[in-house]
Amino acid sequence: MDAEGERQWNSLIVPSVQELVKDKNITTVPPRYVRSDQDKVEIVDDSGIGLEIPVINMKSLCSTTTMNSELAKLDFACKEWGFFQLVNHGIEPYFLDNLKAEIQDFFNFPTEEKKKFWQRSGEIEGFGQVFVVSEDQKLDWGDSFFLTTQPVRLRKPSLLPKLPIPLRDLLDTYSTEVKNLTKILLAKMAIALKIKPEEIEDWFEDLWQSIRMNYYPPCPEPDKVIGLTHHSDVVALTILLQMNEVEGLQIKKDGKWVPIKPLPNALVVNVGDSLEIITNGIYRSIEHRAMVNTEKERISVAVFHSPGLDTRFGPTKSLVERLNNAFFKSVNTEEYFNIYFARELNGKSHLDLFRI
Repeated sequence: MDAEGERQWNSLIVPSVQELVKDKNITTVPPRYVRSDQDKVEIVDDSGIGLEIPVINMKSLCSTTTMNSELAKLDFACKEWGFFQLVNHGIEPYFLDNLKAEIQDFFNFPTEEKKKFWQRSGEIEGFGQVFVVSEDQKLDWGDSFFLTTQPVRLRKPSLLPKLPIPLRDLLDTYSTEVKNLTKILLAKMAIALKIKPEEIEDWFEDLWQSIRMNYYPPCPEPDKVIGLTHHSDVVALTILLQMNEVEGLQIKKDGKWVPIKPLPNALVVNVGDSLEIITNGIYRSIEHRAMVNTEKERISVAVFHSPGLDTRFGPTKSLVERLNNAFFKSVNTEEYFNIYFARELNGKSHLDLFRI
């Protein structure tokens, strides 16, 4: 697949929630955002014993003296949590601060300027929401800016190249830095799984990377809405950067929602459905969601990494042999995403389609 226009990915165009709340007199949530279907299971404090998201030290993971112990932590995090925080990852704090400031400014652009980057009919990239497939579908309380960043040949000429400087250059650099981190993490996961790194790396030779910037405005009735519907990520690895100190990310652990409190300058990494397939179910994707509040906006940037769009991937041969079974079908990456983007976001329902 060589051209952006050949993809059958689209989402219906919806109003901007950020523009909606600019009317300071708004006191109730419009009906289309009211979510009676919201998961009401218990929310627990992540400071409880055994409920602290694992922390992986990238420097230790790459050191010959400490790698083995850190690999054991990584393996545990991917098997038992599907999430971890990555510290000492090598991306400089001053760079992240600059990126955060530019993204904050970008969301604060005047409406007329934003319209240049709005989703177009029949597409999912640009400002808007993804996974909106019907006019009566309930909407999330948030806006996003979604774009393909890797491989470079698949970037839409109307988006990243047209972004204001320095945001364009910062995103370009961040895209490369996070892609490199992802490839190192995948190689380390292979070692933790006791297979040859190339058995996983080969799926990601022409890795597909996309970025979604998320903006969750304050809400007058936060208990009636959801910032981002509960789901597992369809990709292999997601790397999340939180812009400000506002909490909102929750993951489902042992049937309960656990809030994640990001460490300063840490990246939150999570296993996606594709990696669950590739590891034949050993590493598991975990449902998560974004919540909102009445006082403060929340901004985050998620970078998604998948096997190349021309790739066919499935359970890794060594892991199928070890488990004496393949638990998932093999699939072409582009077909896999065609199905994904044609549906509403809903838990791990997409992954269930590929179980054997």
